[in-house]
Amino acid sequence: MVKNPHSSKVEQPPRIPPAKRTAIARGLAAWYKKNQRDLPWRRTVDPYCIWISEVMLQQTQVKTVQPYYQRFIDRFPDVSSLARADLQTVLKLWEGLGYYSRARNLYKAAGIIAADRAGRFPDSWDAVRRLPGIGDYIASAVLSIAFGEPRAVVDGNVKRVMARLFRVERPVNLPASHPLFQDLANQLLDKRHPGDHNQAVMELGALVCTPRKPDCRRCPISGHCSALKRHAIKDYPKRIKRAPLPERHVAVGAVKKKGRLLLIQRAELGLLGGLWEFPGGSIGVDEDPRRVCKDQVKSSVNLDVSVQEHMATVRHTYTHFKLRMEVYLCRWISGRVYLRGPADFKWLVPSRIIGLPLHGAMHKALKGLTVEVI
Repeated sequence: MVKNPHSSKVEQPPRIPPAKRTAIARGLAAWYKKNQRDLPWRRTVDPYCIWISEVMLQQTQVKTVQPYYQRFIDRFPDVSSLARADLQTVLKLWEGLGYYSRARNLYKAAGIIAADRAGRFPDSWDAVRRLPGIGDYIASAVLSIAFGEPRAVVDGNVKRVMARLFRVERPVNLPASHPLFQDLANQLLDKRHPGDHNQAVMELGALVCTPRKPDCRRCPISGHCSALKRHAIKDYPKRIKRAPLPERHVAVGAVKKKGRLLLIQRAELGLLGGLWEFPGGSIGVDEDPRRVCKDQVKSSVNLDVSVQEHMATVRHTYTHFKLRMEVYLCRWISGRVYLRGPADFKWLVPSRIIGLPLHGAMHKALKGLTVEVI
């Protein structure tokens, strides 16, 4: 058992006896062989396909990822095809998965692999870790599954399993706790079959050792679970309570000119980089949203507009904040577009807007436009 959850010092993890390690590994292997889900990325050992799936699965549920993965692989079956693609095409295909930096990093990494390795995915730790967007988890997953390298993965499912098996008191969402969970995963790793072992632990966390109402009767390693023996399953894993997400209030303008609407592209670096949206900006305390919309359109794209009608209030939640967006229909009065911040712009008939890669709040904003505007 690992104690002292509030200390800044990471406690030493327990040493797992060899007999217990072997028993847990065998139990997991037998269970996984019978109960693993038939997922498309499990039908291959192609490191490219495994890499794509692991990147998509970060912060995203399996059921959401499956159709995205299949469409992505159908469109870009190998590193070279992805490297040759246009980033906007990649972002459009990624649309709806969120965390768009993942897609941008995939694209950058594919370009590096195509240029430096003739499209062949690297098979060494250092080479994989140098690629954009690949941390220890993805590197371990790809190398263990595709190449059989003995690297233990640690994601949220693995941490939850370890926390209950060993009654780990350190919060799973505390970054300083990660080395402890990594050490436990390393100790348990079946080095003969690291890929299957890693997937078995993650699968157990996804299907049996779930966050709420874990099905301990179906667990193949319940006999080794310290939390279950102490009737304390509900107490693990420990978590630090996060502060409520702040809310950002913004006003944007659907600027209409001769039957077309103005779209601007966000700069590639930063939140939602490379995606398209209506121009606008943040509403300060006690500011008039209509005035903010007019002023922000002027300051960002150099257009004078008349704010005509409030079309919708859009609410959308991102990782670190909640967004409340006031959408106004605006009529162009004068001026030519001069960008101060955005990367690009387009005047499009409304029916063509959907062809651009858009973020979630923009999709909601489009739904709020009236039939007359469309």
